[in-house]
Amino acid sequence: MSTVLILGATGGIGHEVANALLRHGWRINALHRDPGRAAIHSKAFHWVKGDAMNAAEVTRAAEGASVIVHAVNPPGYRNWGQLVIPMIDSSISAARTHGARIVLPGTVYNYGPDTFPVLREDSPQNPLTRKGKIRVELERRLQVAADSGVRSLIVRAGDFFGPNAGNNWFSQGLITPGKPVTSITDPGSSGIGHAWAYLPDLAETMAQLLARESTLGRFERFHFQGQWDADGTAMTTAIRTVIGRPNIKVRRFPWALLGVLAPFKTLFREMREMRYLWDEPLRLDNGRLLSLLKSEPHTPLEQAVRTTLRGLKCI
Repeated sequence: MSTVLILGATGGIGHEVANALLRHGWRINALHRDPGRAAIHSKAFHWVKGDAMNAAEVTRAAEGASVIVHAVNPPGYRNWGQLVIPMIDSSISAARTHGARIVLPGTVYNYGPDTFPVLREDSPQNPLTRKGKIRVELERRLQVAADSGVRSLIVRAGDFFGPNAGNNWFSQGLITPGKPVTSITDPGSSGIGHAWAYLPDLAETMAQLLARESTLGRFERFHFQGQWDADGTAMTTAIRTVIGRPNIKVRRFPWALLGVLAPFKTLFREMREMRYLWDEPLRLDNGRLLSLLKSEPHTPLEQAVRTTLRGLKCI
């Protein structure tokens, strides 16, 4: 049985990747500063005490693991500049010590409008935001580490949604977790295509890629197409259909209000910086992924939205 160390196993993507690998027969070690409290998320994981900022603790937790899933992020977008790079350095150090492959969920923040509307693995990364520049540096460090033998796998996807809450536009923008859906807030515009990623599908994709370890190079990037909303209305329509209220009000996202509140709250400042990702169509080309897997795991949109709303306790 292969062993994986998950960093960020209580988050949306980390939890789903852990579940997917568990289904594929992996032993799941999950790093957390408070393993006892974290264990309520899953009794099937082996929770290990440690801090992703501490390279020695990550290295100790990674003993026996052939894969390290780096799905940890600062909560609420706070202190990205101070925390994100040290955390990836911890994972690189642990992977180098134990010969493990790092798996990183990639984002579209790395790109500016010069690459739109279609993102490919070799598209130039010219981000507009501070967060995007940090993500570019994070991936650069993985690529440099590959020169000294550290293997990594980046699977890039659009905006996350799924049954486990996390830092994503669906649960922090469109609806309110824990409450019935009485209205939908839409950050996009009709006619502007947008890429969504249903986390269970993305996690299954990562598991299938890891099952093909022998075919992977030291440094690999794949793009996950996910749920492509071609005209910017499919997601709100799916929510309306699932809750059985086809005429429920869809409000425009208050972008102007974010400009007023941004100086006072980090979350609003970071959300405002991401507006450009909603102003133009953006789709990920998954041709390279299909050439290896032949098909991409895909849950029909309404089914994915129903599972998401149930998980977020909205229905």
